[in-house]
Amino acid sequence: QAHLVESGGGLVQAGGSLRLSCTATRLIFSVFSPDLWGWYRQTPGKERELVASIGTTTATNYADSVKGRFTISRNNSRKTVYLQMSDLKPEDTATYYCNALTAAKQPKYTWGQGTQVTVSS
Repeated sequence: QAHLVESGGGLVQAGGSLRLSCTATRLIFSVFSPDLWGWYRQTPGKERELVASIGTTTATNYADSVKGRFTISRNNSRKTVYLQMSDLKPEDTATYYCNALTAAKQPKYTWGQGTQVTVSS
């Protein structure tokens, strides 16, 4: 398995910024690089939702709720995916996770522990 390790979360005021990182510590470069990767978030009682994804050619997609505020990027040599979050809103409060996506756009690996983002108003 990939052993996904997310970090960078915290408590921030509305309008602030955070940068999340996710490293696939047990993947080798040749396995990490071809994958489509995404950031998800989940709040208690709700399903995990995909908020951003990035392909091998760095093509990106975003959920409407974060478009224009979040930027996903990747560093294949470090086997790491990033999520730069700006203009944060209280509704962005959630636990954030990363994962690769299968061809059917399903999560590919066992989930990591996630990183908590809390935005105060």
